[in-house]
Amino acid sequence: MQRRHQTVVEEAPAPGITEAQRAEIGKVCVDACIRIGYRGAGTFEFLYENGRFYFIEMNTRIQVEHPVTELVTGIDLVREQLLIAGGEKLSIKQEDIVLRGHAIECRINAEDPETFAPCPGLIKHFHAAGGPGVRVDSHIYEGYKVPPNYDSMIGKLIVHGATRAQAIARMRVALAEMIVDGIKTNIPLQQRIMADVGFQQGGTNIHYLEKRLAERKEKSFGLG
Repeated sequence: MQRRHQTVVEEAPAPGITEAQRAEIGKVCVDACIRIGYRGAGTFEFLYENGRFYFIEMNTRIQVEHPVTELVTGIDLVREQLLIAGGEKLSIKQEDIVLRGHAIECRINAEDPETFAPCPGLIKHFHAAGGPGVRVDSHIYEGYKVPPNYDSMIGKLIVHGATRAQAIARMRVALAEMIVDGIKTNIPLQQRIMADVGFQQGGTNIHYLEKRLAERKEKSFGLG
């Protein structure tokens, strides 16, 4: 799920991509790293359409969405990155990596969920969601003042389930449990995404969210 080319929701593994296709794209990435002599954490990004992958870019760093990979593989990517930076070898081999279950990550932003205007300010009360299969990566706390100078993301809510349906259900509960008072956040938007039938079915394209938001805006102004 993206809005203005900025990802809002990430998940792994990608719905509709087969094991064979994952192996194919994985080999492309590995071969590229070997040919350019790359060493360290990195992320290759592709668009997928009509059964084919199209390369966009490579980011030579850990990515915001790394927790979804960690939850379905059981591998601490940051630890592996530090080992490599320290001159050590990877602690695992490719054949050791097995995908288990499904993971979803919602980016929690300090912004108005309707207008998307940034909403810096003082956090008066903060309660992180918890429970089996729920992870929160954040730096905020009660009394923390969200500055206006940086990206509006204040945390990431990540869940893991045996199936995609279970992960979505777990995320819906976790979003309902998460409390950030004193500022506005995009939690209501994330709740709408998790309840959206198109998202639940999977396979939506990168323009889906903006299309749904435009439809919602038209209805709110009595245009549809």
